[in-house]
Amino acid sequence: MPYGDAIETRGAMNHLIELWKPALLGILEGLTEFVPVSSTGHLIIAGHFLHYGSSEFEIIIQLGAMLALTWCTSDRILALSGNMGLRPEGRPFLLKVGAAFVPAAAIGFVAHDVIEQYLFRPSFVASMLVLGGILIIVIDRPGERKGLEDLEKMSFAQAIAIGLGQCLALMPGVSRSGATIVTGLVAGLSRAASTEFSFFLALPTMYAACFYTIFKARDRLTDELGIGMLVGLLTAYISSVIVIRAFLRFVQTNSLRPFGWYRIVFGVVLLAFFALTGATVTPQ
Repeated sequence: MPYGDAIETRGAMNHLIELWKPALLGILEGLTEFVPVSSTGHLIIAGHFLHYGSSEFEIIIQLGAMLALTWCTSDRILALSGNMGLRPEGRPFLLKVGAAFVPAAAIGFVAHDVIEQYLFRPSFVASMLVLGGILIIVIDRPGERKGLEDLEKMSFAQAIAIGLGQCLALMPGVSRSGATIVTGLVAGLSRAASTEFSFFLALPTMYAACFYTIFKARDRLTDELGIGMLVGLLTAYISSVIVIRAFLRFVQTNSLRPFGWYRIVFGVVLLAFFALTGATVTPQ
């Protein structure tokens, strides 16, 4: 084999071997997107240690998780939305999801670049992990939690309150699912209903974020990064399907406090690590 061909072959093999990194990040995305532990925070930290990815990669692989969520909840979405609004009784629910979507969409559109520039820092992410964990433990106490079970009876005020809670998740480390579920609990929904509405609200929110990011980064999505994204999308999809079904069963009879304790421990470990090593994480 000519020397040049050997080098080219070796380079191709190295690229294939490196695909374990986007695969691992995709799995991490699927494991953390729908539970209240902050997928963005985990991806920022993991990407730092793996020396792989970018803010575009991190949000675009969420498309795999969104496709999994669409697949897992399609029947329930059609039932609650009255076949996507074709029946009059389903339109109010669609309007409530839309009302909850608007606040974070508007703020995110205006402030996304500023948030990414100033808040994607290890100390901030770790601090939000700890603070969010404390709030979960305080708000969601063990045992059966009373609250509205039927999402069709949820008011517009409750939907908008959850939408405002979702705005907090624009800060890395907060967790979109955590913010919406906890806000739903405070607004009077049951744990299961809060989780279900959080899933429905994720669809327009995350699809909009993914497609907006793809549009903005269209000139920077190289072939190499594209292959990594496909691998990340696939592993995120598979792991998300598993987590979504397991988490929906979990919240039927369990509080979210284990996730709160996990956040606190993880956040404290991160704060200690970065304080001792002086390491930093900056947006890529």
